[in-house]
This record gives sequence, structure tokens and C-alpha cells, in this order.
Amino acid sequence: MIKLIHLTKLYKGLRAVDRINLEVRKGVCFGFLGPNGAGKTTTIKMMAGVLKPTEGQIIINGFDLAKEASAVKQCVGFIPDRPFMYEKLTGLEFLHFVAGLYGLDARPSLELRIGDLLELFELRHWEGELIESYSHGMKQRLVMCAALVHQPKVLIVDEPMVGLDPKGARLVKNIFRDQAKKGTTLFMSTHSLEVAEEVCEEIAIIQAGRIIANGTAGELKKLAGMDGSLEDIFLRLTQEEGMADARASSPY
Repeated sequence: MIKLIHLTKLYKGLRAVDRINLEVRKGVCFGFLGPNGAGKTTTIKMMAGVLKPTEGQIIINGFDLAKEASAVKQCVGFIPDRPFMYEKLTGLEFLHFVAGLYGLDARPSLELRIGDLLELFELRHWEGELIESYSHGMKQRLVMCAALVHQPKVLIVDEPMVGLDPKGARLVKNIFRDQAKKGTTLFMSTHSLEVAEEVCEEIAIIQAGRIIANGTAGELKKLAGMDGSLEDIFLRLTQEEGMADARASSPY
């Protein structure tokens, strides 16, 4: 469902993303982990069409993003880490606005779809209130509603749990699992290793723009040579890779 081929992004000579290759199957919740500045958000923004790659290909649902951007965007839902919202709209007006961008505003089933999403994310009682009156967590959940309004086949998510209280985080994790069971493919970047371990079936770790590990939790344990938590495995792999890079760059 998702294929990244030699994906690269340069910023003034710096390789923020360095020829990464990944494949994600349909219906998989895929975790994309890495330290700060590793290239996670840059990768996700390229997949969402916000940034243009320096080189490489992004293929989603069989469509090449560089050649068939409209087809890709019709089947992708994007939840950024810092979403922009029109705060002078009500929650209901915002969802209708987003639906219109996908050409859904004339569909008779739209009201039912929006109502179901508002119920799912526990926002029904706030649908008529201006977004500016929403808490951060409520805004985050409304953005998730908007990302799902067109029933995407792929959901790309950057730091979904930021600003959510424990109840909201639990709600979102359950929704993500249900979406995957229905066949939606989730590509999720998160700093919460606990969330990744609980929700994601497969995980890739990126460091300094390169994929240093990729597989199931069991496969990552074998690669790290230990049987600990995902946090322990992550720290072991990123530390070893950092030490290897330091040795390679040392003049001595």
C-alpha cells in the first residue's frame, strides 16, 4: 500500500532523509520512530505531498505521488503534528469544509458520515461551538475526524497523542486499531514508544536520515540482541548506530 524508493531530501547540502526504502502492507499499523531531528516529520511531509523530495519515489495505493498527486491525495488522510484550523468555524462547519475539498459535499450520506465521526471522537456535543473554544485535545480529535471524513485507504499520522489526556489517547489508540482491522493502512510517527509498542505491528527506526532497523517487535529484539521493552531496544539500536557513525567520522 505504501512504497518509498530511495527517498531523499536535502536541505542546503544536509541529507535530512537519505535514500530510504520502505514497504508497508495493506491494513498494517506501521510505526516510524527516531530521535529528534532524525527525519521523521520530513519523510511524512513528503508522503503527504507537503514537501517535494530531492530524489526518489513515493508510491501509495499504486499511484506515484510525483505523477498522480490528485489520485494519491484522494486516498490519503493526513494528521500533522501541528494542524492548522479555521478557528472561526464551528466543528461541524470545518468538517463540511474539508468534505467539500474532497468533492463530498453533495453526497446524501455525508451528514451521516460526519455525525458518526463526531460520535466516534466524542465531539458531538461540541459540533456547534467555534473551534477557538475547543481544548487542544479536542482540536486534535477534530483534525482526526477531518482526516477520516473521505474514508481514506491510508492514514499518515505525525505525533497523534500530543495534547491528548489519557482517556483521549486510549480512545484514539482504539480507533487506530479498528481502522487497521477494516483495512486502512496507518503510517504513524511518534515519540511515545509505549504507544508504538501497543498499537504498531511493524516498526522502522530512522536515525540521521537513514533507516537503521525495520521489522516486527520480535525482529527488532533479535537485531538488538536483547529481549527487553521497545524503549530498551530503541535506545540500544540508536546508541550503537550513533557510536558507529562517530567512529566512521573520526580522523583517528
